[in-house]
Parts: sequence; C-alpha cells; structure tokens
Amino acid sequence: MTTPFPFTAVVGQDDLRLALLLNAVSPAVGGVLVRGEKGTAKSTAVRALSALMPELDVVAGCRFSCDPGSPDPACPDGPHEPGAFETRPARMVELPVGASEDRLVGALDIERALAEGVKAFEPGLLADAHRGILYVDEVNLLHDHLVDLLLDAAAMGASYVEREGVSVRHAARFLLVGTMNPEEGELRPQLLDRFGLTVEVAASREPDQRVEVVRRRLAYDDDPSGFAARWAGEEAAVRQRIVAARELLPQVRLGDGALRQIAATCAAFEVDGMRADIVMARTATALAAWAGRTDVLAEDVRQAALLALPHRRRRNPFDAPGLDEDKLDETLEQFSGEGDDDPDPDGPGGGGGQPAPDSGPQGDGGSAARPEAGEGGQPQASGAQEQSAVRAAEPFRTKVLSVPGIGEGAAGRRSRARTEHGRTTGARRPRGTLTKLHLAATVQAAAPHQRARGRSGPGLVIRRDDLRQATREGREGNLVLFVVDASGSMAARQRMSAVKGAVLSLLLDAYQRRDKVGLVTFRGAAAEVALPPTSSVDAAAARLESLPTGGRTPLAAGLLKAHEVLRVERLRDPARRALLVVVTDGRATGGPEPVALAGRAARLFAAEGVASVVVDCESGPVRLGLAGQLAGELGGTAVTLDELRADSIAGLVRDVQGNGNRRAA
Repeated sequence: MTTPFPFTAVVGQDDLRLALLLNAVSPAVGGVLVRGEKGTAKSTAVRALSALMPELDVVAGCRFSCDPGSPDPACPDGPHEPGAFETRPARMVELPVGASEDRLVGALDIERALAEGVKAFEPGLLADAHRGILYVDEVNLLHDHLVDLLLDAAAMGASYVEREGVSVRHAARFLLVGTMNPEEGELRPQLLDRFGLTVEVAASREPDQRVEVVRRRLAYDDDPSGFAARWAGEEAAVRQRIVAARELLPQVRLGDGALRQIAATCAAFEVDGMRADIVMARTATALAAWAGRTDVLAEDVRQAALLALPHRRRRNPFDAPGLDEDKLDETLEQFSGEGDDDPDPDGPGGGGGQPAPDSGPQGDGGSAARPEAGEGGQPQASGAQEQSAVRAAEPFRTKVLSVPGIGEGAAGRRSRARTEHGRTTGARRPRGTLTKLHLAATVQAAAPHQRARGRSGPGLVIRRDDLRQATREGREGNLVLFVVDASGSMAARQRMSAVKGAVLSLLLDAYQRRDKVGLVTFRGAAAEVALPPTSSVDAAAARLESLPTGGRTPLAAGLLKAHEVLRVERLRDPARRALLVVVTDGRATGGPEPVALAGRAARLFAAEGVASVVVDCESGPVRLGLAGQLAGELGGTAVTLDELRADSIAGLVRDVQGNGNRRAA
C-alpha cells in the first residue's frame, strides 16, 4: 500500500488545510470545494487527510459500514444483531470523472430480480464512502446528473436506488471533497452552492517557501516510509485534536449575538437562499470546537464567512469568486455590540481557525491567494496600428442554436442525442453491462421461450439473451467554435461593443448548455487561435474582452484556421459534434481574389457537414449581403445581431443548417 504524503508536511495552504480539518471535525459543514491551478497540492492534501481520520467501529460483515452502536434499521444487509464488530481505518473513496451512475449509487441484478424476485444489490461508491471521505478530482468535469446524485446523497445522508419497481435505500454520510482547475470549466452556481466551503489555492511566489516544497517532496519521493515516520508525531497530535474537537462539538454554544452577525453578513453580501446562513453557523461552531472553546466568537464568524460565502456570490460564470473583507469587517463591527463576545477579529488567537502548529511551512504547494480587486488593467493591444480593446455591450438571452440530427456526444443541453438519461425511444440488445432495462421489451423477448425452458411457476424464466437495454434520447453538449472578425471594417467602437456583447451572450448560452468553446480571431495579415477548445467559457470571455481591432480582413485565413482546429478536435473527441459560429460582416481583403478564396475555404465546412451560423454584423443604410453569401457557401444559416435575440419576433429555436447534417436518427 502506498504511503500517503503527511498532512502536516504540506507547505502553506493554510485555508485549504483548515477547511478540510473543519469538515473532519463536523461533516455537517457540507464538504469543501478546492479551486486552483495545477500543481498546488490539492490532491495531495485531500489524500493526506484520510490518514488523520479516527478509526471506525463497524458491524462485522456489513457492506455499508453500519455503526454497531446505532446500526441503520433500513440497511440492506440488516437487520444487524448486537455484538460482533470490527475496527478499521476510515476509507477515502475516489470517484473517477468517467464513472457511471451504477458505479456511484450501486446496481441491481436485474436478471435475479425478474427471475427470482430478490433484491440482489451491489453497493456503489456512495456505500463504500459511508462514514469516510468521498473525493472527486476534477469535479467540474463530472457529468451534471452524477453531481446532482452525489450532492443529494451528501445533503440527505442517504442514497436511494429506484429502478424497475425495486427500491433500495442505505445510509451515505461522508466528508465530500471536490477539487477543480477553473481553467477547465466551472460548476453551475446551483452546484457550487451545495458545497459547504470553498478554498482558492495558488502556488506561493516566495522563493523560500518554494524551496521548502521541493525539499520535502524530494525527501518523500526518496523514502516515503521514512519521511512519514519523521512526521508521525505531528500527525498523531492533529489526529488527537480532531477527536477532542468532535467530543467538544456538542457542547459549543452559538449565542444570539453570533447568530445575528451570521445573518447580517449573509444579508449584506446578498447571497441567495438560507443555506449560507446554516453553513456559516455550522462552520463557526466547528471553528470554536477546533480552538478548544465552547463559545462562538466574532473571529469564528469572520473566518466562517471567508470560507462559506465567496463561491455563493457568483451570479454568472464570468464573476470571480471572492469577498470584500473591508465590507465584512464593517458588518461584523456594526453588529458586534449585540454578541456575547466582541474580540478584535484581527487580534491574537485569530479565528481559532489555524491548523495545528507545526515546525515549518507546510505542503506540496503555496499558500492560498485571494483575488485582489482593482489590480492591473486589460491587456494592451500590440502594434501601433491597432485600436485598443472596447468593452462588450450588456449580454442578452439568445436563441437556441442547435445542431441537426441525433448525436452521441457528452451529455449537455444543446442538441438532440442518444444519452443515458432522457425519454425512452426504443430498445436494443445491451452492449456490455446493462444499465437501463427496457422491461416490456425484455418480457416480450423472453415470453416465446417459456415452454421450452420448462417454466412451471409464476415467475418468468429469464436468460441473459432476453435482456434489452432501453435507448433514450436527451441532449448533448457541442463544441461551439467562434470565428470572430477583428479587422478594421469592424473597428467602430459602438459596433465592436455590440459584436462583443453578442458573442458574450452566446458564451453564456454555451456555459448553460455545457458546451466546449473555442475562439479564433482574424485581422491584419493572419488568423490566430485566441483560445483552444475548452470547457472554461470565462477564459473565452476574458480573451474576448481584451481583443483589439484593426487592419485588413483575412477571412479565408480565419476559416482555414477554424477548419484546422475542428480537424484536431475530431481526433481528440470524435463523438462531440461541432457548431461553427462566424461573427463577421462578410467582407474579405488582402491577397488576390480574397472573396473567392474565402468561398473556397467555406465550402470545406459544407463538404464535411459542419453545422454553421453566420452572425451578420453589417450595419448602415447600404448593405452588401456578403455575410449571407458566406452562409450559403458554408451551407449554414445567417442571422443578424437583432435576430439573435431570443425575444425577437423570429422563432425561439433554430436548427443550424449544414450539408450532411440532416441525417436521420
């Protein structure tokens, strides 16, 4: 078994370690979401926490880790007789990004259920994680329906499996930890809110701390067991402190003054709903217990706000999470006179909230960095001939642009697709493991063979060849590739502002529909990939905001660059269908016969059946209609900026046309 990196040897990352320890003291806090760039000890710290968790007494032979002192009366392995139990370490279960629903919640043996009428249930990862840690690396890449199931189980403390008339319920209480790199895409705000705490981490810029990171990591890699042994004393001390804090937790008093500070803080920062108030109350209580106190102080409320509120202030994917600490201190000061205690939040002993002291800076990364407001400006345009970037106009709700036909790509909300979830449209023989039984088709397949199989009782004689998989139709996410004209013909400030507002609106739509996005721009003499295809629409918005304009209009170069991007993406993810969005007035300049060259480039997309739409940005009393001609060459559709709005008089949904895209289901 691999020796984990010691938790107390992690350099820096105070907020991360504190958030994990508070959840270890009180799992009711609701878990922690760790956001940060790659290589910042996110996974290292989470895996190291499992070694600090106190050992558990479990009912001997129970697959659901029931507590022998109070076994779950509804446990599928029950009822449990008092007596036999065993002691083992708390588990840390990892949920892979590509896991299926059956792997998460468990699976029923459908064949035995139909043939024998028994509930033969194979537990999933939620059962394995009961009373332990459930860790999801890259949680932002996990399918939405799995995240929903995961967070529902975490909130209710139980997992429910309901299929084909068979119902199983078992306890599922665990410490939920998710890690993510925001560059790879964001979680929906509704899902962000379900995590109790969030922590932003970044690598330290202090040379001494970085040296200590490297020194400890090299020492661990050379001799993991020996390195862990050198930190065994510190590990034991933290483990004992967790046990003591758990025992003290029921005695901690949350006074009316602290409650009013919590309520006032949540109201001042305009967070939605009441979950933030509840999480702050539980976090402040855990902080007091961790500090060895039985009263919640203002410093605990302050620290709880810093951990529980930043991610709840996001209104759209382009908002950076964060909290105005000056406003927080003003709110706490305003309501401090009504509390039971009024210590200086910045005074000695701050927050009861620091992890156990140790002999030096800690972790496989640097200390957490909070975003700083007002630092720096937009990137400056390069080249004297370019005009500086203009701000985007206010975004609006756009029409739904969908790819025709039925795909089989990643689950999303844009185009029709065959998916694991959705309405049932038919049945087929299963390919591999059966996941969604089509009961009527299974019975129909088995019925003609009952006499030959010697059926004598009321139950059907079912063979594996009889089982039928339900085929379902839902929605998929697409690759939306934006090709944006940033040439001089688009450079009028008011016009470019409207264009950026339209693209920003489409990016918001792509975020809500779980698409990947990419951005190609063209101006001057060439085109460039401003953003390779990614799930991070806020990265695309940042590139768009800083986009300068000016120069000639190499339309053909932009289209050819987009064609190359799509070719590479088809190799990486052949199931994900593309939607090309060209934002231009249709003009083309530079080189011999630029319009004809652009037409030939456009016909490459038409020949390959790529769905496309041209957002016509031409303005003024005289219109040349070049964008419409380009849409015809692409085999797609042209819409004006006004027609793009969902509240325009045109229909709300439009299938983007593309030669070869009208395939039958």
